[in-house]
Amino acid sequence: MVCIGAFDGLHLGHRALVRHAVERARALGAPAVALTFEPLPREFFAQSEPPPRLTLARAKFEGLRDLGIDVVGLLRFDGRLASMTAERFVRDMLVGRLSAREVWIGPDFRFGKGRAGDLALLRTFDAFESHAIDPILVEGERVSSTRIRGALTTGDFDTAARLLGRRYAIDGRVVRGKQLGRTLGYPTANLRYGRRRPPLQGIFATRVHGLGGAPIDSVSSFGTRPTVAGVEPLLEAHLFDFDGDLYGRRISVEFVAHLRDELTFTDLPAMVEQIHRDARQARELLSSLSQQACA
Repeated sequence: MVCIGAFDGLHLGHRALVRHAVERARALGAPAVALTFEPLPREFFAQSEPPPRLTLARAKFEGLRDLGIDVVGLLRFDGRLASMTAERFVRDMLVGRLSAREVWIGPDFRFGKGRAGDLALLRTFDAFESHAIDPILVEGERVSSTRIRGALTTGDFDTAARLLGRRYAIDGRVVRGKQLGRTLGYPTANLRYGRRRPPLQGIFATRVHGLGGAPIDSVSSFGTRPTVAGVEPLLEAHLFDFDGDLYGRRISVEFVAHLRDELTFTDLPAMVEQIHRDARQARELLSSLSQQACA
């Protein structure tokens, strides 16, 4: 049982596709396999201006496994794969390597050279059955990664949450940074985003999960840190009222509200004063939301 897709974000549409595949796999006593790509095909074809990435490879892998997938096939999307015809992809991968009994795809999924492969082509093969799920609609429009990227770009986290089925968060392992925040009185848990283009940048009110029972309120910076000459995107979360060693821990940073865009400051004192204001604003906002939730 095989489902195929980019699965960026693992939104409600992806979850419906995976759920169908897992249910059919369990009914047939077969493993549930998800085929996905790294980098994303759109990233490969638009390397000078790639689309923002919602979910990094490890988080996508773990998310698919959490949804019941038994085997995640991560295909390297390179020139060879991009030039492979849809027919050859089916013969070599779905039939030859996976011996698929059923193949499930999303409503608009295309594959193979020139995006020639679709449900109609899959159904020309007798070795397996082929199915496409119906579109998943939210507020009358189809759920898509593109729509989620647009919501995140504008700071509309409520809409993004409705499309994802959960609040948007970035997962990762805490790494050592330059420790500048510690010297300024704001130690941070740092998550790298690699060379992928992030879906949002700026300063945010956030909550950090994965450090025990309740999430911890925080203020986070996500971007390239222009004042301190940052290059790669880095997510820096300052956890309120927390004192502990987080290096090497896996955490999840949930985005609650956008506070402001990144700024370039003339000196560090000016930056520290703005950090004070950001922290106060994040504390007040998160406290207010918690009180509303308890009311």
